[in-house]
Amino acid sequence: MTSKEKILQNIKKNNVAVDVELPSYENFGITFEKKHEKFSTMIESVGGKALVIDKKDLDKTIKELYKDEKQIASNVDGFTLSNFNANEEDDAHNLKNIDLAVVKGNFAVAENGAIWMKNEDNRHRSLYFIAQNIVIVIDEKEIVSNMHEAYEKINFENTGYGVFISGPSKTADIEQSLVIGAHGPKSGYVIFTKS
Repeated sequence: MTSKEKILQNIKKNNVAVDVELPSYENFGITFEKKHEKFSTMIESVGGKALVIDKKDLDKTIKELYKDEKQIASNVDGFTLSNFNANEEDDAHNLKNIDLAVVKGNFAVAENGAIWMKNEDNRHRSLYFIAQNIVIVIDEKEIVSNMHEAYEKINFENTGYGVFISGPSKTADIEQSLVIGAHGPKSGYVIFTKS
C-alpha cells in the first residue's frame, strides 16, 4: 500500500461527519402588516414618493403633481394625458425630450421600496431611465412584503427584460453625498390605484 492510499484509508476510517437534515426555509423573510406604509417609508428614504388613489383620479392626480410637463409618454390604461407614443419611435434616442413617463409596474416590494418592471407593452426599456420624471402605476393589491416573495412572483422561464426600480435616479459616489436625478429621472412617484 502506498503512502497516499494509507492517508486516504485513514481519512475514510476517521470521518466523523454525520448527515444532518437541512433547516427549513419556509416563510423566510420579514413580513409587514401594513405593507403600503412600509413601502412608502422605504421609497421616501431613496428620494421617491408613494400614493394610494382611486383609479378614476389618475389623470387629476398626475396633473396636480406635474403641472408644467409638456411631453408625456404613457401606455397605462385609463391615463389620458399622454401626448407622445414612445412605442411608435424606432430609435430610442428620440425619447430624449420626454418630460414625464407614466408606466405600468408589475408589483411592489415593501421591505426595500422596489418595483418590478417587466412591461411587455413597452417597446423601449430606456423609457424608464431617459424621462425627466417617472410615475409608476400599480394596482394596490400587487404588493409583497419581501424579496423572497418577489422572486416567487417572477417567471424566469419567460425570458425578456425586467428590472427592479426604486425611486428616481440617484448616486452617492462622490464624497458619499446623495445626489438625486444624477443620470436618470429626477423625480419618481409610485401610485397605487384602487379599483
